[in-house]
Amino acid sequence: MTPAELASVVLAAAHAVFEQRGLDRAALPASTVVERPRNSEHGDYASTLALQLSKKVGVPPRELATALADELGRAPGVKSVEIAGPGFLNIRLDAAAAGQLARVIVEAGAEYGRSDRLAGEKINLEFVSANPTGPVHIGGVRWAAVGDALSRLLRATGAEVGTEYYFNDAGSQIDRFARSLLAAAKGEPAPEDGYGGAYIAEIAAEVQARRPEVLSVDDAAAQEVFRVEGVALMFDEIRSSLRDFGVEFDTYFNEKDLHDRGELDLALARLREQGRVYESEGATWLRTTDFGDDKDRVLRKSNGEWTYFAADCAYYLDKRERGFERVVIMLGADHHGYIGRMKAMAACFGDDPERNLEILIGQLVNLLRDGAPMRMSKRAGTVITLEDLVDAIGVDASRYALARYSSDSPIDIDIELWTRASRDNPVYYVQYVAARTAGVARNAAEVGLVPGDADAFRPELLDHEKENELLKALAEFPAVVATAAELREPHRVARYLEESVAASFHRFYDNCRVLPMGDEEVTDLHRARLWLNNATRTVIANGLHLLGVSAPERM
Repeated sequence: MTPAELASVVLAAAHAVFEQRGLDRAALPASTVVERPRNSEHGDYASTLALQLSKKVGVPPRELATALADELGRAPGVKSVEIAGPGFLNIRLDAAAAGQLARVIVEAGAEYGRSDRLAGEKINLEFVSANPTGPVHIGGVRWAAVGDALSRLLRATGAEVGTEYYFNDAGSQIDRFARSLLAAAKGEPAPEDGYGGAYIAEIAAEVQARRPEVLSVDDAAAQEVFRVEGVALMFDEIRSSLRDFGVEFDTYFNEKDLHDRGELDLALARLREQGRVYESEGATWLRTTDFGDDKDRVLRKSNGEWTYFAADCAYYLDKRERGFERVVIMLGADHHGYIGRMKAMAACFGDDPERNLEILIGQLVNLLRDGAPMRMSKRAGTVITLEDLVDAIGVDASRYALARYSSDSPIDIDIELWTRASRDNPVYYVQYVAARTAGVARNAAEVGLVPGDADAFRPELLDHEKENELLKALAEFPAVVATAAELREPHRVARYLEESVAASFHRFYDNCRVLPMGDEEVTDLHRARLWLNNATRTVIANGLHLLGVSAPERM
């Protein structure tokens, strides 16, 4: 019995009690939840339904809990119900009802853990969004791992999600990039405000190979060639490195397109319609202070140039015009100041900033070697890049390490730890369970042990303490996925896989033999445990998939 099924049983018992007592059934919720008690000695699951309904119907909570316990205790699969405190219901399932979960999980396969909790939500999720002036640095890599995991979680809970990468390919930083490439091609030092690193020389050489005549024209024309060709090459490299990291975006959006299509003018006109625009000192301003910003923001300078904020406004409007009800933007640790102005901007468009715009801030990442932070990249020259991280610990470990922590906490990634083949390496610890469960299934087949038909499955045989513990852990998965999606916290999945599933499976494996020994006859207990083994494999694989990490069959 899954937690959702048990919740339905609890609600059915409440309906019966209300009917027996003549209570107003309109007070009953459409659904309820059951939770695992913190102390396993209190039962398998707990419900607070009596406490929730007591005031609504004017019945003391203990009295209502007693009636619910009596009714619930007669339900199939429920072994016992105890009342605790002011009216908590502590529920124990019989072994057959608990063990049925193994069959449910195996038969559901990749669908186990999915739900429609966020069905109907259309979400635009923007993350990474690095300027095309250099490789993706380690802060951006964190968002690549977390953002991709979040997109998988949102989709797993029924949301319609569009992932997006925004290339800031217009403005002064692109001019500095082009000047840096031109200087490298001419063998000159990088401009004082330009970009350094070996990658600049590499791209400059590639542009020259494509356009051999580039240095025979005047500097202005040459700089334009390096701008167009260099940005395209950097763009391709960023996309390729992210693809190798397992991250693909539905949309790659260029800032330059906003300018070329006149979308900044459209956004300005829309904001004027809302009465939020004014002119002062020759510039065009947005009155964001009306909605809590610390100062009004310039949209167009007195010289006629658009500001970056104007592009932000146009880009936000573009997303909303494409039908996205919620715009989620992931930004780095240095962007805290953007939250107030962006929320105010959404309000200036007439939107609800709490509903339509969500901004997530990620903290810094350090890559440690021999206990000390790595500061320099051999290729980028100034920052640690995606390639540096992957070269050091691999894609799986990188993605798991970056998604394992709450994004609002700084993290240190110790190269020695994340490359160690031991249980203190979190990704190895979880992937080892994936490999071990696959190995058990292979070995079982070799000795003629197969799960058999679902109708022949004997779930009541799974009555060992460690089997029950593992079943409880596996039952939590759908709720973990839903909570991680709603709170935008993929790290909850990683911690659950480690602390609940992997830990419980190891204890189960050490105490409950799945395979027959020697000439021992295959029994229904072996088959039941094989179902449980395979259910564990399913949950581990599904959970790792949500993090973009592989579930190996061998290690």
